[in-house]
Amino acid sequence: MTDQPEPGRPDAPRLTTREAAELLGVKPETVYAYVSRGQLSSVRAAGGRGSTFDAGEVRALARRSGRREPSPAGGDLVFRTGITLIEDDRYYLRGVDATELARRHSYEEVAEWLWTGELRPGVRFEAPPETLAAARRTVGALPAHSGSTDRLRVAVTAAAATDPLRFDLSPQAVLSSARSLIPTLVGALPVVGGASEAAGDSLARQLWPRLTARPVDTPALAVLDAALVLLIDHDLAASTLAARVAASAHAHPYAVVSAGLGVLEGPLHGAASGLAHRMLQEAVDRGSAVPVVADHLRTGRRVPGIGHRLYRGEDPRARTLFALLEDVPQAAGALAAAREVVATTARHAPLHANIDLALAVLSVTCGMAPEAGETVFAVSRTAGWIAHALEEYGERPLRIRPSGQYTGPRPPQPTP
Repeated sequence: MTDQPEPGRPDAPRLTTREAAELLGVKPETVYAYVSRGQLSSVRAAGGRGSTFDAGEVRALARRSGRREPSPAGGDLVFRTGITLIEDDRYYLRGVDATELARRHSYEEVAEWLWTGELRPGVRFEAPPETLAAARRTVGALPAHSGSTDRLRVAVTAAAATDPLRFDLSPQAVLSSARSLIPTLVGALPVVGGASEAAGDSLARQLWPRLTARPVDTPALAVLDAALVLLIDHDLAASTLAARVAASAHAHPYAVVSAGLGVLEGPLHGAASGLAHRMLQEAVDRGSAVPVVADHLRTGRRVPGIGHRLYRGEDPRARTLFALLEDVPQAAGALAAAREVVATTARHAPLHANIDLALAVLSVTCGMAPEAGETVFAVSRTAGWIAHALEEYGERPLRIRPSGQYTGPRPPQPTP
């Protein structure tokens, strides 16, 4: 998380009266009442029109006063976040085009920058030996049919059990846990290929032999690293909301990640890339995507890898991965099949490719299992969940508390 100036410092962020009122959940007149009581300080805005308020001071007052976050007309809680912006079919991380980040920097570099605001070229995350050993033992005890998300969930639990300081929610402690947890998750997964990792390998290089038995391919490895960057966060997706709820209850970072993984496993979220993989593999095997798409439409199934509720056009993450896959010679067949899927579907609906289809091109090309995309998603998004946890730890605890609308029988009812 980018360090915020301390309240009261001259360079601290300033809020307008309206913004302060929204954050406090009160009318603008009440904001000035807080000033008159000495509960807030104000500075005259430039030009003498209105006042400005220290953002940290306003947030501290909101926490002390127990004010709920302001709600729109629909009654949904509004999350103010400085992590991801999706606007005009573009995807930004802290105001920077995420597709450019994916082309220029490794996953670890982007994760570190997302958390701290500091770019550290060449940074590598390392798993503590005792933590990694515990995670591997726990994962090794699972049945052979267990999926990758099953393994990641128990690896998180094992890692938490080895960290007696996990309840320290200071930013430094949370980041220390995150830097060791992510490589632990990767290292706990069984190796599919025979390649061995070496000290100082990037996270993408460590993950590669756990996804495919094929030797490391440099252009394809670059696509994998870019995919890790592009999946690191995507606003308040279902798993991220679950992670923020856990953080709001001051759950430790391992529990936050566990909450995210629990939701990610749903077929409408992280597992969607597996459906796209199977469809694309069938299209490659049959030599045409047309009958495959027709089968989906005939049986009333949604064509996977197509369309995204947040983008009118092509998912910018998919566009970036497709461009990088052009440099992978063996991807030509899967790329052509993916384009045919999009073109065939477009005859019926104006939908475009999303990142699940791009991940499917990578997994089909490199001989990965259908769930490989889900594994990439889960490992990558762990850094985003940590970023959101860092934000949420700074908010009023337990603020995410919707009200239930009881629809059962009215009391008194006879005791059964």
